[in-house]
Amino acid sequence: MSNNTETEAKPKKGMGLAVKALLGIVLLAAGGGGVFGLMATGVLPGGGRGSHEKEDNKPKLVRKGEEDPFAVKAEGEKEGDAAAAVDGDGGSEFRTTYYSFSEDFTSNLRDSDALVQLSLACSTRRDGRVLAWVKKHELAIRSAMLAVIADTPEQDIISAEGKERLQKRLTAAINKVLTDNEGFGGIDAVYFKAFIIQ
Repeated sequence: MSNNTETEAKPKKGMGLAVKALLGIVLLAAGGGGVFGLMATGVLPGGGRGSHEKEDNKPKLVRKGEEDPFAVKAEGEKEGDAAAAVDGDGGSEFRTTYYSFSEDFTSNLRDSDALVQLSLACSTRRDGRVLAWVKKHELAIRSAMLAVIADTPEQDIISAEGKERLQKRLTAAINKVLTDNEGFGGIDAVYFKAFIIQ
């Protein structure tokens, strides 16, 4: 009899492992289904009805000859008034557009009695949204640029290398304001239209 009891006990143990394995698989499938369900309803990231990839809405580089869908019209310009832009074959493959600040920048210099008066412009190779943002945030941009100019020592204004550094710092100041307000900079360079030191 004891021999018969041992043979009956062994199949029960083996059957218990199979049931446990099957139960684990069922629980795993149910958990996966639950996660899928939560993603499909939008409770978890990566799913949901409105969970498509976020569109890259940053300003794009505009190639020469391409139409800029966000081009900013000049004051008084009507649709179709502007003559077609004529781009050269050489140089950069991207079109450059410019923005001139309407008022000059006048500031003292760091640790100096000297004053500097600058007439400035900036450029971008990206679509018209960048220059529209520059115009929209011109007040904040002017303030940031004046802070950069006021923090410039007089000896930096005199040398060509110092002027180049100032241009780069002014470009960074514009891009910081644009990034803080619009999420993207896009200004490639700042240019001096007039430069007077008193």
